[in-house]
Amino acid sequence: MLEHVELFFKSIFIDNMVFAVFLGMCSYLAVSKKVATAVGLGAAVIFVLAVTVPLNWLLDKYLLQDGALGTWLGPEYADYNLGFLSFILFIATIATMVQLVEIIVEKFSPSLYNSLGIFLPLIAVNCAILGGSLFMQAREIESFTLALNYGVSSGIGWFLAILAIAAIREKIRYSNVPPPLRGLGITFIITGLMGIGFQSFGGMLTGGDEAPAEVEDTTVQTIEEKKNLPTEEAQEIKKEIDEKEISYNDIIKK
Repeated sequence: MLEHVELFFKSIFIDNMVFAVFLGMCSYLAVSKKVATAVGLGAAVIFVLAVTVPLNWLLDKYLLQDGALGTWLGPEYADYNLGFLSFILFIATIATMVQLVEIIVEKFSPSLYNSLGIFLPLIAVNCAILGGSLFMQAREIESFTLALNYGVSSGIGWFLAILAIAAIREKIRYSNVPPPLRGLGITFIITGLMGIGFQSFGGMLTGGDEAPAEVEDTTVQTIEEKKNLPTEEAQEIKKEIDEKEISYNDIIKK
């Protein structure tokens, strides 16, 4: 359970697709002028990532990895390596899901479909979508549920990024921005500052590992010190010896 929670928060804040690796910047900059449009595109990205990442995990697990064919087709196919098909199969899966999203949005929200325009079908070639599957493969995510978690959390991270910049861009329309920075200039500056802010969340997942070790070392040291403590009889003998040494030193000085 802790592994799922850590992956969830890390994918949203620390390894954010926009602020950490700058993927999906085309749609991020073009569709972030209005909050309503950004919400629609962000929801579509969450859906596509939530479906394609676990599906591509299954393809990678049972088709593309070394010896994957041997696990379900027989040992004679264990030597076949289909890893060179990763990009083709991943993009095919993404394009299928994007087409499904496009049909659903056009059916139930024509106004959102018209406002998104060409950027809705361009989700198929969005770097963030393909990056989610490739990062999943590179990080060797172990289970289907972790892959689903990674897809959903990465989508939420991208959604928060485009929603935040859309809200800020709506406000700065009424601000006195210097002419050379108007438009994409101030947007890039704000994006950089937001990226720095998101990276500060890394402190949530660090620290605290060394504290138990220090406590344990202190406990062990205390136990060893107690074992080596002299008895009351030994303390009395040591006291007598010290007193005799002091008297002997006084005689020498006289």
